[in-house]
Amino acid sequence: MSRPVSIDRKRWFVLAAVCLSLLLVVIDNTVLIVAMPSLMRDLPASAAESQWAFSSYLLVLAGFVLTGGAAADRYGRKRVLLTGMALFGTASLAAAFAAAPWQLIAARAVMGFGAALLMPATLAVLMHTFTEAERPKAIGVWTAAAAVGSAAGPVLGGYLITTFWWGAVFLINVPISIGCAVAITVLVPGEPGARDKPLDWAGALLSVIAMVTLVWAVTSVPKAGWGSVEVCAFGAAGLLALAAFIGWERRCAAPMLELSLFRNLRFSAAVLGGLLATFGMAGALFLLTQHFQLILRYSPVEASLRMIPLALSLLVSSSMLSAMVGRRLGAPAAMLGSMTVAAAGLVLIGLMPADSYLGSLLGLVLLGLGQGVGGPVVGNALMSSIPLSHAGVGSGVNSTVQELGNGLGVAMLGTLLTAFFVSGLPPSLEASGRTSFTDAIQQAGAGPAANDLVTQTREAFSAGLTLSQLVGAAAVFLGGAVAAFLLWVTRSAAQPQPVVAAAGEPGRSGQ
Repeated sequence: MSRPVSIDRKRWFVLAAVCLSLLLVVIDNTVLIVAMPSLMRDLPASAAESQWAFSSYLLVLAGFVLTGGAAADRYGRKRVLLTGMALFGTASLAAAFAAAPWQLIAARAVMGFGAALLMPATLAVLMHTFTEAERPKAIGVWTAAAAVGSAAGPVLGGYLITTFWWGAVFLINVPISIGCAVAITVLVPGEPGARDKPLDWAGALLSVIAMVTLVWAVTSVPKAGWGSVEVCAFGAAGLLALAAFIGWERRCAAPMLELSLFRNLRFSAAVLGGLLATFGMAGALFLLTQHFQLILRYSPVEASLRMIPLALSLLVSSSMLSAMVGRRLGAPAAMLGSMTVAAAGLVLIGLMPADSYLGSLLGLVLLGLGQGVGGPVVGNALMSSIPLSHAGVGSGVNSTVQELGNGLGVAMLGTLLTAFFVSGLPPSLEASGRTSFTDAIQQAGAGPAANDLVTQTREAFSAGLTLSQLVGAAAVFLGGAVAAFLLWVTRSAAQPQPVVAAAGEPGRSGQ
């Protein structure tokens, strides 16, 4: 039975500080989307260099996030959180005043490493700050911060570039990083970490190699294709590194990731459900932004603004509804119901008329409501199924699942869309259609019988988009159904975690 703890208001300020830290990390995932043209013109940078400036952050973040979680368990959450914030803020300052493309690429890579330390440490801090009863609400707010960051990145980037210059998208991170660091220093209690357990350096290296190469392979698919040398080589290298990582972790005396965690059906349910849900949602939303720009002809900033209803509904449901729904229905029913609503939103987006925003608006609201309830349920199920001493690694697994789901969703649903798009084009446009949706539409408008060709091209894109959205919806629903079943099977066997002190209460277990 959980024992009561005295109310400590500081823990809610801790929540605000770590959520603002997470907000910085997530915003920088997407903030460069609308900054690319200005960056290429003013720095100047080639298309390849600007792509590296965007990708270096994502690759380093994905590669090191599991290691960052292990470091939080080994060296202490507060120490790793402050180290990550210092790296992130300093690298942001360097990126803002980069004078050459290589300087920006290097700064973005360091930002990614800082983010890989920050992201898992934020969730680990919450697990040690809040009681078992309060964690669903805290994780819901944490999830809401991530949703706001994803939607706010392109909009904030567009405003800063229009008002100032491209470097402002990085410079704004500096004062916020300083403020977060001060708040964390004052509010988050220090802890020694598990110094008796050595860091698994070999496992860390193998996990970094596996994640970087796998993420690189799946993010290269939309441009290079599944059968390309680049995708096959990096994919094979990633799978070999992953196999080596698993083999090493099974033999290591002090492994970075306890593989026995996956024997816990509750943990595996959260991982599998989260992977499928992220796969379906990330891929479908990526395709929807393409639809906004190519079919409805919105600018990148206008397309980002039309995604705000998703962020708002997700914010409301994750911070205000998720804990209540999970408490009243239980995790299995809450998971199945929320992912069914999210899948219905994707179905609505796919089936409504392609030339109307109304269907997308209604679908985005449903998607946000469903994902906002289901995301925290998955996060709480994953984190509550492991010992608190492994909260950092658990958070790293959660973040790794999201990164893989994002990459696989974009790659696989993007490939499906391309295949059906090309199959609906006239032979004269098939070659350009395989290369770029934009090139095919532009070529259709430049040739004879332009109106008919443009109409046929847009209809082919819409048909492919509908099928891809339905596949994404099926993946989201399947993730919810599988996770709900496994959570239902294990609900009677779930063991409560030891109660820890709220922030600022010295002398309690876990601080």
